Amino acid sequence: MINPDIFDYNERQSDSDKEICMILSQLIDSGLNDSENKIWHAHPVWFLEENPIVGYSKQKKGIRLMFWSGRSFNEEQLNVEGGKFQDASVFYNHVNEINETDILRWLKKSVEIQWDYKNIVKRKGELIKLK
Repeated sequence: MINPDIFDYNERQSDSDKEICMILSQLIDSGLNDSENKIWHAHPVWFLEENPIVGYSKQKKGIRLMFWSGRSFNEEQLNVEGGKFQDASVFYNHVNEINETDILRWLKKSVEIQWDYKNIVKRKGELIKLK
């Protein structure tokens, strides 16, 4: 079930961004069984066992869909990589750019491949692979 705060976040976006956000939230929620979701650091994020898995946010370049462990997925489309950690992202500016098959595949990988962000502060910034 999607947290009402995420619906509120989606509603605050412009019409075209709102449509992208609604589709992303529905795809993510249906693709991640047993996940928790909430607004975290001002953006919608889904967690498995308190570990952040995927989220999206409005940025200058568009709606950024980010997978915390996405660099390890080896997916060409997830080509916006973070510098220090294992995150990888893709930007959407129009609903037609969303490929449901890709997102569902990435969600499957996000369950199978996880880095431990939940304990990163406790480990003083060291990131270890969980799965």
